[in-house]
Amino acid sequence: MSPIRSAVLLTLGVASAGLVQAQSSPLVVRIGHVAALSGGAAHLGRDNENGTRMAIDELNAKGLSIGGQKLRFELLAEDDAGDPKQGTAAAQKLVDSKVHGVVGHLNSGTAIPAAKIYADAGIPQIAPSVTNPKYTRQGFKTTFRMVADDAQLGGTLGRYAVQQLKAKKVAVIDDRTAYGQGVADEFEKAAKAAGATIVKREFTTDKATDFTGILTSIKGARPDVLFYGGMDAVAGPMIRQMKQLGIRTKFMGGDGVCTGELPKLASGAVTDGEVICAIAGGVEAAQKPAFDKFKADFKKKFGAEVQIYSPYTYDATMAMAAAMVKAGSIEPAKYLPVLAKNSHPGVTGTIAFDEKGDIRNGALTLYTYKANQRAELAVVR
Repeated sequence: MSPIRSAVLLTLGVASAGLVQAQSSPLVVRIGHVAALSGGAAHLGRDNENGTRMAIDELNAKGLSIGGQKLRFELLAEDDAGDPKQGTAAAQKLVDSKVHGVVGHLNSGTAIPAAKIYADAGIPQIAPSVTNPKYTRQGFKTTFRMVADDAQLGGTLGRYAVQQLKAKKVAVIDDRTAYGQGVADEFEKAAKAAGATIVKREFTTDKATDFTGILTSIKGARPDVLFYGGMDAVAGPMIRQMKQLGIRTKFMGGDGVCTGELPKLASGAVTDGEVICAIAGGVEAAQKPAFDKFKADFKKKFGAEVQIYSPYTYDATMAMAAAMVKAGSIEPAKYLPVLAKNSHPGVTGTIAFDEKGDIRNGALTLYTYKANQRAELAVVR
């Protein structure tokens, strides 16, 4: 086990040291997880769920206790299909099931309305991959975010397009979701501020498959960069159709685009160095051994590569459990203040939240693709 992961579990264990032998009947801790497990983002939802599942299995193997009573962690997983209505229904179901904490949702569009339901019930919610700034701007004390938001992500990509790629003319497309439109707006704002001209702003949906009309219109504007705010399930076919139409321009996107599945979804149309994207998160050199160990263990356990955010759902679950042990209670009202103020060592770095619930000093990782594999360009903060 890596030093960081050992520290994670040691942190949890220290708080329960000296307690009497755990009673025979375990104290059940119900952790809810919500993501899109159906639809175009299902592979990302499964990745997120597996990160939480991995943490819960490790916590149960550790045998934590509070007040002499052994804890048994259980996962209650729900599918919101990336749909806001289904997301609020899933949230209410978890509240009715009396979960002690929630890791999720995957998407901004589902996490934002669900946050009020958890807040009204006093249940902590840690979102591993939600980047729309509004998520933590609703005034809820129960709302936490594991990664940098769209203002940082979209802004960084917008500046990169102008300063590093030397783009003068930029086209922007978004999928009209809270996430897609939000990150596209931030990209556009930063690109314009850096000196670029927005020659086209178009929109599609998160379920569209034909972009011929939009792309033909954009082709006539001859942009240096095309930015897409949305998910990889749409970005892949869009890149393929760009190639078919002879559009030779850099393609940029946020974390929804920046997955290991993108080349497959684009049917092999991702040319080396032509796609630039960023994920909200990332680890620097000192953290890489622990992070790489996590990825290897994850693949061994689930037979699949980490997509993007499973390390963050893992860390979110561990941070929640650590707060419970330190507070001496699994009750949300008692461990919530500890979660808000505590600092926890994770595989992605130190987990600590600011007064809004945002991760402190959040990182971004810039990527391109080479030989159909994601290749890291830089980690920035």
